[in-house]
Amino acid sequence: MSAAYANAHPSRRLSSNAPLWWSLLYFFSLLCGYYVLRPVRDAMGASADAATVFPQAMIAWAQAHGLQLKDFVLQVLFTCTFVTMLALQPVYGALVARFPRRVFLPVVYALFIACLLAFHWAFNAGVPGRGMVFFVWTAVFNLFAVTVFWSYMADVFDDAQARRLYGYIGAGGTAGAVLGPILTQWLVQPLGVANLLLVSVAFLSICVLCIVRLRPWAIRREREHGLDSGEGAMGGSIWAGLKLVWQRPVLRAMAITLFFSVGAATLLYNQQAAIAREFYPGAEAATRYFARIDSAVNLLAILTQLLLTRWLLNRHGVAPALLMPGLTLLLGFGVLLASPLPAMVAIVQVLQRAGEFALAKPARETLYTRVDRPSRYKGKAVIDTAVFRGTDLAFVWIHKGVALFGSQAVFAAGVLAAAGMTASAWSIVRAQRGLPGAASTLPSDIRSLRGEA
Repeated sequence: MSAAYANAHPSRRLSSNAPLWWSLLYFFSLLCGYYVLRPVRDAMGASADAATVFPQAMIAWAQAHGLQLKDFVLQVLFTCTFVTMLALQPVYGALVARFPRRVFLPVVYALFIACLLAFHWAFNAGVPGRGMVFFVWTAVFNLFAVTVFWSYMADVFDDAQARRLYGYIGAGGTAGAVLGPILTQWLVQPLGVANLLLVSVAFLSICVLCIVRLRPWAIRREREHGLDSGEGAMGGSIWAGLKLVWQRPVLRAMAITLFFSVGAATLLYNQQAAIAREFYPGAEAATRYFARIDSAVNLLAILTQLLLTRWLLNRHGVAPALLMPGLTLLLGFGVLLASPLPAMVAIVQVLQRAGEFALAKPARETLYTRVDRPSRYKGKAVIDTAVFRGTDLAFVWIHKGVALFGSQAVFAAGVLAAAGMTASAWSIVRAQRGLPGAASTLPSDIRSLRGEA
């Protein structure tokens, strides 16, 4: 659409901005709904009272084998999460392969809403073992719901639009992530934990509305660019995502980078949980503590997204945004080796998570606009779910062993993970040069030196 035409027809100009606003509302509602739940989940993971987390039968089995589940809360929870994620991967693959976009996207969110309503009943009824099931479900919900969101964004926007708009869309999500913990802090005492879940249900219902409203722009982009239509079933094997990750260099590089990134984050998360168990033993106190950390993460992330992300992606391409979080984390773990103070652990965790949300993730997501739909929906889902939670599982047990030698041994392992994260991020930079549209993603000053338009 020409600038003159847009100026002469303001209603059409507003319409051209509509997908951005619906995407902002979608991501805002999704992350707000999730971050209302996250402090509740984190408080359960930090609990030293096994009876509030695990079913009595599991506790009795562990005691019969000489184990105390209170000493392995996160290890057991992360193991259950990984097993659940593997079990659900073929279910998601079947949905994507056999149903068109207009069906499987709303169905995914409708299932999440139904689960929250069931948890509302379980919390009110005091069902034993609800803590473990809720922790696992929240982790699954976060990964699948956010993965589906970014896959859908790659249907709606092309590469140039993504580099221009993803920073703003990310900021909209971060605004929701800022509001979520604040709502939890305000509402957890007057409403109670169970009724907080209904607040999240309301936000997820808005997500379904946004999915429906964005559909015309996804169809338009596919037609304009001659892409495969998402209005038909994608077909293929439900395990095709695994093969795609193995075969395609850019997906393989993303998987390796995520392994080291999540590994470093898991080491920090476990140290933070140990601190919470020592200084915030009550469920409500721990919930408020984790909510404050989430608020700090999200405030830093939204400032970065609004002031830096768009400029970096447009001016310098994906390389700085992919490399900076790893380098920052490498420095942070180095500081922790010299000064392992509890407050410093929280600061490094805030920097790590903000860098991932505001820089690394938007940079990776722009690359999915340059791959085919199976890579966006199937390959991406494997990376964001199975690889993510498999790494969680590996490093939660690594932390358990390394922590026997003290906190500095944990931070030394973190240095190695951050170094691997930085090196593999560079491999993404190299691999993405072979994707379609590589020249157009170079900074404008470099393209002009090459004599390119």
